[in-house]
Formats: sequence, C-alpha cells, structure tokens
Amino acid sequence: MSGLLALLDDVAGIAKVAAASVDDVAAAAAKAGTKTAGVLIDDAAVTPSYVTGFKPDRELPMIGKITLGSLKNKLVFLLPIALLLPNFLPQAITPLLMLGGSYLCFEGAEKVFHHFFPHGDHAVEEDMDIKDPAHLEEEKVAGAIKTDFILSAEIMTIALSTLEASSIWMEAATLAVIAVGITVAVYGTVALIVKADDVGLHIAQNARLSVTRAFGRGIVKAMPPLLKALSFIGTLAMLWVGGNIMIHGLHDLGLHAPYEAIHHLAEVASHSVGVATGFVAWLVTAACDGVIGVIYGMALIPVATKVIGPLIGKVTGSSAGH
Repeated sequence: MSGLLALLDDVAGIAKVAAASVDDVAAAAAKAGTKTAGVLIDDAAVTPSYVTGFKPDRELPMIGKITLGSLKNKLVFLLPIALLLPNFLPQAITPLLMLGGSYLCFEGAEKVFHHFFPHGDHAVEEDMDIKDPAHLEEEKVAGAIKTDFILSAEIMTIALSTLEASSIWMEAATLAVIAVGITVAVYGTVALIVKADDVGLHIAQNARLSVTRAFGRGIVKAMPPLLKALSFIGTLAMLWVGGNIMIHGLHDLGLHAPYEAIHHLAEVASHSVGVATGFVAWLVTAACDGVIGVIYGMALIPVATKVIGPLIGKVTGSSAGH
C-alpha cells in the first residue's frame, strides 16, 4: 500500500509540474501574442482582398487553403528556424526583425503613396486576366500564402524576441501555441468578415420580422465601409509596427538617439497633459513610430521597385522586374 501511495504521490507531482508548464506556456504565448498585434491587424485586413470577386461558395474553401498554408509556414518552416536562431545565431535576430520591419514600412508607405497617387501595375493586371477561375483561385491562394509567410516570419521573430530564456522544448511549445492561436484567430476573423455580407443578405431575405430583416440589410450596408476601415487600420498598423521595430533595432545595435528622442518626447507630452499619462506616452510614441515608418517606407519604394524587384525578376524569371 505504501508503495502505491508513493507512486500516486509521484504522479501527482508530475501532474503539478506539467500543469505549471502549461500555465507558463500559456502566459508566455499571451505576452508574446500582444507584441504582434500590429502585424495581426494587418494580416486580418489584407487577407479578405484575396477572396474578393469569387463566388460565395469558394470563399471559405479559399480561406481554408490559406489557413493550412499559414500553419505550414509557421510550424514546418519558421518554427525550426526560430528555435535554432537563439542557440546558434542570436545576433541575427535583431537584423531579421529589422528586415521584416523594413517590409512593413515599405508596404504601408506604398499603400499611402498609391492612395494619393493611384497607379496600376501592368504586370499584375496581365497576370490577373485569367479566363480559368480555378487557375485564378490557385494564383490568389498562392499569393496570399506568400504574403502570409512574410507576416508569419515577422510574428514568429517578434514572439521569439519576447520569450525569456528557457529550455528549447518550452520555447518550441510556446511558439507552437502562438502559431496555432494566431492563425486560428486571424483567419477565423477573416472568415467571419468575408461571410458577414452573405449572412446579412440571408437574414434580410428570409427573416420573418421586419426588424430582423432591417438588421440583415444593415449588415450588408456596413461591410464595405468596414473593409475600408480595416484596410486603413491595417496600413496604420504596418507603419506603426514597422517604425517601432526599426527604432528598437537601431537602439539594440547601438544607435540610441532616435529611441531616446522619442522616449523623451513621449515623457514630456505625458507630463504636460497630466491625465492618462500612460496612454498619452503610448500615443506619442506610436505616432512618432508611424511617422518614421512612413518616411523610411517612402525611401524604400524606389529601392524596392527599381532595384530589388527587377533583381528578383531576373533570378526567378518572373515579371516582378517589369
């Protein structure tokens, strides 16, 4: 009997350790997940555009394919790299973060530039002029998964930079939880957004009460401005997060002046207002990061379009350089 009790006590001890580990993983995942909020907003704002124009019965299957591609990006390709970096090449984390930050600044600035100076990409327009809907769907899904890979790499790198030193298994579990949780949250939200107008239309046409039908029509009318608002918020998020990553990256690499200047400005503004000092400091910091993101992103546009794009086009043999 004493042996059995000892065994049960050991099992209970192991269970407590396992439960504590699960709590640690969940806490670390939640902390790291909050740091990626800006990229998540952009991801959720960008993805609906990939299924726009397709038949309603193809929207959810397309989102499903993109979701599986996103999970593959994070768990198969990016997770192993994220686990190797801190142990074998920790000095690469900051440059990789800044590379992703540069991409976010470029994308955000390009959207701003396109808004004020609308322009078309003839190569993209030709690529989209495809008569076969199935082939077009494949192209759209592939494009969404490629974009997701870049955003996922940024998410995983940001998450990795927030993790405290621990065992490789703890880091793997935490990053896996982050990868799955973020993917489900983003593409679940995208699915709700994309199908909201169909749900609203169904309610408007089939509900028995006039109030309910009016509610359905309201959903349908609300979707276009909601999508525009998401696009706007996504652009702001890209510039804010991208600028923030660049400022912190420069600070980590020894160039402290930009970070210290913004920090000082945020402190002065918060003390001068005297109320909601934390929010004011964050708002000023985010605004400064966003301005830096716009300026840096605008500077990157000619580099990306005139140098990097044509170079990628020559290497891959695609029309990227035309």
